[in-house]
Amino acid sequence: MVPIIEHGTWRLEPGDEGPHPVGSEQLWNESWYWAYLVRNGAPLVLVADNDAPLPDAGHGGPEGADSRLVTAGGVYPYRAMSRYEVPASVDGTIRLGDEHIRFSGYGERDHSWGERDWWNLSWLWTAGRLHDGTAFHGVQANLGFALAWPSFLRVPDGTLSHRDGFRAATRFGPDDFPAFSELALGGLDLTVTPPHFAPVVMTSPDGRLAHFPRAMCRFEAADGRAGYRWTEWHRPPGWQRHDWTAAQAGTLRQEPTT
Repeated sequence: MVPIIEHGTWRLEPGDEGPHPVGSEQLWNESWYWAYLVRNGAPLVLVADNDAPLPDAGHGGPEGADSRLVTAGGVYPYRAMSRYEVPASVDGTIRLGDEHIRFSGYGERDHSWGERDWWNLSWLWTAGRLHDGTAFHGVQANLGFALAWPSFLRVPDGTLSHRDGFRAATRFGPDDFPAFSELALGGLDLTVTPPHFAPVVMTSPDGRLAHFPRAMCRFEAADGRAGYRWTEWHRPPGWQRHDWTAAQAGTLRQEPTT
């Protein structure tokens, strides 16, 4: 049986893997279908379909992807929020026109539902895996000051545990895209550099824009371990006034030049 972290604020049930009844809130939503393909020397491929139908039970995913995703360590629900994260191993084929791309590696699946205001808080969300099998996830939300949100660490033996005190600091470049971040997570200190961006823009019902520069990133631990996966820096209106740097993960080191 897959272990589930229990926080005591709400209980994740097996039925939560499926779709949920649509709420009456204007900003109610359930996880949308976005897919990105980034490769060295090739253009970004991005699918952002907010009206995609849910796949049939037992189907591996939307048209264009044949894959097998296996939970790797357990399930991590957020506190007081209807959302959970699942570290996983992934094996399958990506179909891009006439091209078939084999993929075997690691990833993370999340599922959320309920009222979600994408135009209020800014945040950094990250999930990565180091080469020794250590996996991690963390969120820091900002609204003039940083709010420590959920984080977990999965050690190489497969044990998944909640970690308090996740902190993040980011330096943005002249184009307002993130250039470099530092993370601190339960004794694991990491630097994050984003070589491959896959940005999207979210438009609110009243026309406000939130910019969502997600990126495939390289993670480097202070002890020399390294790995890859994804980070996102969510920038709603007014995001520049939010706290992205001040003493959140120590003093930002010099941004790498290579």
